[in-house]
Formats: sequence, structure tokens, C-alpha cells
Amino acid sequence: MAKLVIEGKHKLSGAVNIHGAKNSALPVLAATLLAKGTSEIHNCPMLSDVAASVRILRHLGCNVTRSGDCVTVDSLGLNRSDIPDTLMREMRSSIVFLGAIAARTGEAHMSFPGGCELGTRPIDLHLSALRQLGMEILEEGGRLECSVKGRLRGTTIALAFPSVGATENIILASVTAEGTTSILNAAREPEIVDLCNYLNKCGARISGAGESAITIEGVDSLYGCSHSVIPDRIETVTYMAAAAITGSTLTLKNVNTGHIATVLPVFREAGCTIASSGGELKISAPNRLNRIHTIRTMPYPGFPTDAQAPVMAMMSVADGTSVFIENIFESRYKHAGELIRLGAKIKIEGRVAIVEGVKRLYGSEVVSTDLRGGAALVIAGLAAEGITEVTQIHHIDRGYEKIEENLRGIGAVIKRVD
Repeated sequence: MAKLVIEGKHKLSGAVNIHGAKNSALPVLAATLLAKGTSEIHNCPMLSDVAASVRILRHLGCNVTRSGDCVTVDSLGLNRSDIPDTLMREMRSSIVFLGAIAARTGEAHMSFPGGCELGTRPIDLHLSALRQLGMEILEEGGRLECSVKGRLRGTTIALAFPSVGATENIILASVTAEGTTSILNAAREPEIVDLCNYLNKCGARISGAGESAITIEGVDSLYGCSHSVIPDRIETVTYMAAAAITGSTLTLKNVNTGHIATVLPVFREAGCTIASSGGELKISAPNRLNRIHTIRTMPYPGFPTDAQAPVMAMMSVADGTSVFIENIFESRYKHAGELIRLGAKIKIEGRVAIVEGVKRLYGSEVVSTDLRGGAALVIAGLAAEGITEVTQIHHIDRGYEKIEENLRGIGAVIKRVD
């Protein structure tokens, strides 16, 4: 198994190019199943989760090729409606294929998804919504056996929680359904908007994306198109945290600052100077960060749960005590125990984490427990004295393209060791 070996206490400088968003590329790739013909998905990151999506598409009969950052999908050859258990277990977001497969083929057969263990992330919202659209779903032995008689039928669906995955599945299932579907309390994330933009280019009729109410007027069929994935806002925040914890100045390219509007005040409160224009963001950090009073994770446009771990890492060496309140997942503090191994002072009480900033961290051997928690450990290692070794980095590879090469390019001393 590979690991990352980091020599800390090196200043960062220069520029980093932000890749396409993982959380946008995955549902867009699933959506290519609905577009009969060829779609070109540009700015598609090279991640293990994207590779898993490509394997699912090929298993279903699609012709998929990659050239640089462009993934081309021809779905005309689609001839299956099942996803093997091994592929479903690779990532949580594999469930987003359910709505697309059933809408295209009239049936779908798959097991429950895998991915990072962040506590209970039930798919009951997905299943309840799809049943309202007319899908028959049998849950048995950890498997989902789904069928559709004729076409799905549009209806009004009110979500109890603005779930991103459930919103995506409803959109994918309803774009070719009979009649009109309305989603109330829909997720508002930029990745939802990106998915709808792709589908509308393919001939869908979706309005309200980015708002709490989305309307989908069903169409008979979709066709392929060319689409470019939006920049990854969580990767943006991660590299900002890397600059902040090392007291460095960095320029981030291919950034949409509107997507991280509620995160920027946190960095400014910590003492960072931020300037942005023309898709670039420049961050300059002080030698020691100020504490952040309170961070509450919330659905978009609130502070993203995916940014909590990287920001906690940088607050571990801030001047004062910071408080984090995790409102999305109940098991999203697994990285805290590993940060403590590096010398951080963190106390967990339920959904609350109290982080008392220390003057220095010390290199140690730590384990990546999930995608964003792994990124937090890398960030902490950049500021720690001595050598930090991060294992189980397959989690990190799910969401960060060549993280060690990008960090080396801006002055970090880091290498991947098999």
C-alpha cells in the first residue's frame, strides 16, 4: 500500500491549478447514460472515484475513452441494467446511477453503495422519491431490485432534508418522465447546477437549479453534447488551508470564488488576506493564524461539511480556541484522533469539536480514515516538525488528483512511497 511522506516546516509559494469538481463529474458521468449518443465531458479530474464511474459505464455497455482531461462517453451501446457489487462498494455516489439506469432501461439492479464511512447516510430519501415517480423497488439482502412500468411519471416531491444525492437521483429519473416534476427543499449546491446545465444542453427542460425549488418538464429523449465540469470548491479550500497553516502566499487558478463565498470569511477571520479576480484567488497567511470563533457546517450555501477537516487542521496551530459544530454527518471527526497524534489538542463532545491551538505539531505516522480527513492530515504534516507519514491514502486519491505532485510544485517536500 502506498503512503505519503512529508517533511514539514517548508513555506509554499507559486500557483496551483484547481481541477474539475469530483462531486460534479460523478453525477454528470451518470447522466451521460440518458443522452443517446456521444458526450464529451471536459475538465474531468483523474480520480479513483471517476475511474470507478468509468468502469460502471463500460460494464453497462457504453464506449468510454479518455484523452487528457476529457472523458468521452457513447451510450448508444447500453445493454445492461445491473451494477456488480464490487463496483457499488467502491464509492457512495454510485447510487446516483440508479435513477439514470432505471429511466433509460426500465429497470435497475444493484447493491447498496460503499465509500467513506462517515456515519449514517441513508438512501431512503432517494428510494422514497423514486417510488413517488412510479418506480417499484424491492429491498432484499442488501440489494435493490427496481423496475418501471412504461415511463416514470412526474409529480411533486418534498424532501425532508436538502440531500444532494437524492436531488440528483430525482433529476436524473425525471428528465425523461411523463409530465412535470417539482422538487421542494432541493439541494442548492453548485454541483446540482452543473448537472442541470449539462442535461439542459442535452435537451432537458430544467429550471430553478441552485434554488430550493426545481422544476423538470419531462422530454421524450436526450442527445449527447460537450460540457466542461466546474472547478472543485473543496480542492480550492484545501489548498487555501495548506497556505494558511504554513504562513504562505499562494495563487489558485481556475477558481469560482462565488462557490466558496461562505468559506472566505473564515480565512479572513483567521488573519489571511484574500484577493480574487478573473478566476484566480491569491491568499496570504500570517506567521500564526488567529482562532476562529465558531464554524457550523450546513447545507449549501452554508459552510460545507467537506471543508471542515482541512480547516480544523489549520486551526490546530492557531492562536486561541476554535469551535466546530458538525450538523451534516455524525461521524465526521475521525481525523481528530490522528491530528492529536501529531500534537493537536482537540476535544470531541458529540457533534462539537473544541480545538485549542498549539504552538507546533510534530511529525508522526498517521492513518487517513476518509477522503477529507486524509487531506487534513496532509495539511497538518506540511506544518509539523520532522517527518509525517500518511497511510491509507487511497481515500485521498478518491478526491485529489496527484496531490503530492501539486504540493511539490509549490515548495512542499512530499513524496509517494509504495
